[in-house]
Amino acid sequence: MKVRKTPERRCLGCNVSYPKSELIRVVRTPEGNVELDLTGRKNGRGAYICKKADCFRAARKKNRFSQNLGVEIPTEILDGIEAQIAECEKEGSEDNA
Repeated sequence: MKVRKTPERRCLGCNVSYPKSELIRVVRTPEGNVELDLTGRKNGRGAYICKKADCFRAARKKNRFSQNLGVEIPTEILDGIEAQIAECEKEGSEDNA
């Protein structure tokens, strides 16, 4: 049997490569909306971030989302995405406990 390679993506915050399944995808849809894609299958241009709020803040500070997605992202949307990532981070730490 042939062994499948797991795709890797680079986190925008810490710039470390991880398996795609361990990252959260932020997507710009064809309509131009920016949203969180927890399934990793939504249609559009994607950028990846760790499940750590610190990485999100670092990427946001360096304006990496706007650069990678090619669109200016309003502050309200980034605040909402940050809240969702913080929630995912909290859920992940509860699973490990």
